[in-house]
Amino acid sequence: MSGSRPSRRKEPELVAAECEGSVDLQVDVGVLVAHAPGTDSSRLRTFATRAAEDAVDELASATDVTWRFYLEDSARLADHDRRRPSEFLDRATHRMVQGPYDMVVVVTDVPLVSSRERFVSGLASPLSRVAVVSTRHLRSGPRDQPQRSLDHEAVRWNAATLLVHLVGHVLGARHRDADGGVMEPFRFVPDRRAVPPMDADVETRLHRIVEEIPAAEARPRGPLARLAFHVRSAIRNSGRVLQALVNSRAPLLPLSLPKLSTAAVAPTLIIVFSAESWDVGFHMGNTTAGLFAVASILTAAVYLLFAQNLTFPRKRHQIVTEHTALVNVTVFLVLVLAMLGLFALVWVIILVIELVVFPPNLMSNWPSLEDPTVGLVDLVRTGAFISTIGVLSGALAGGLESRTIVSHLTLFLDRP
Repeated sequence: MSGSRPSRRKEPELVAAECEGSVDLQVDVGVLVAHAPGTDSSRLRTFATRAAEDAVDELASATDVTWRFYLEDSARLADHDRRRPSEFLDRATHRMVQGPYDMVVVVTDVPLVSSRERFVSGLASPLSRVAVVSTRHLRSGPRDQPQRSLDHEAVRWNAATLLVHLVGHVLGARHRDADGGVMEPFRFVPDRRAVPPMDADVETRLHRIVEEIPAAEARPRGPLARLAFHVRSAIRNSGRVLQALVNSRAPLLPLSLPKLSTAAVAPTLIIVFSAESWDVGFHMGNTTAGLFAVASILTAAVYLLFAQNLTFPRKRHQIVTEHTALVNVTVFLVLVLAMLGLFALVWVIILVIELVVFPPNLMSNWPSLEDPTVGLVDLVRTGAFISTIGVLSGALAGGLESRTIVSHLTLFLDRP
């Protein structure tokens, strides 16, 4: 956002679209084209430019601020495979900080899938202020008809409508706020030749939050200052972060990462039959066991965050924007909840072994036990101790790929 502050762009970029609003504020939007190998990037860039030009008038009218779109350099993808929107976060946050921009729109020609594995035309993330548009779904026609071209009038105006729709989601508008107009659930309309107007209720909502568009930013000097900025940003936007965590279903993430779960469970199946582990578990206090579990979960999350380079953007910049900070905080908390889910998974397996598989009288006959009575609390505490070891081994030896984790981040709304 640069309404009352000068632009910090070192070099003037190509302005894809510009429209003045009545309020002395300005929204800078970076447009990033990410194309598959063999695609004519110039045609996709022309498509993205035209979509911005067609959408900017409605955005300025609905918000009463100035909107400017800057077309960034194209990025070539490694293959034609389908992508989840989270896989574009690295490129998008890099452009957002480098711009700097208030939001980033990614235009790609590869298929886009939601967290529910549905092919969609586009998705938006209010938390990171990133929207992703896929031309593949827009160009697809009925089975008995050929694929539409990027120059097709229906593709052009549906793309512009989708762009305004996604920007509305980035700014906090939802489908239930709309009673007709562009914020209705998006669907491709073959005879569309203009961008539908914003509903009056949605415009009122956007006017209320327009002053929140300028994102806080800082030039932290040192890791502690950078950490402090992340904490302050998370506290100011705790509701957004909490909502993203609720949508993420992070505790279930280990079920989608078999390497992590295998690396955590395999050693505990050996440790659970070790007399030394039972000696430690029985003689450990409940408070000590709890603190050890908390420390292990946090350590595993921090290790994965930095070892897998899951902070955004991956390339370090002097400027840190509030939205990239929120993404980083959310990713860390997702990892914490994922490690908590892994801990619970291993704990349940160990408890089943203790209660069902393990001979009930074997522990009572061990000479190292001062009290031969083995109660349920002892079994739970020992299982927790063994599970913490499994969490650490899973994080250290899981062999995870950063792209695997990032692709499971559900920071984007499931419906366009």
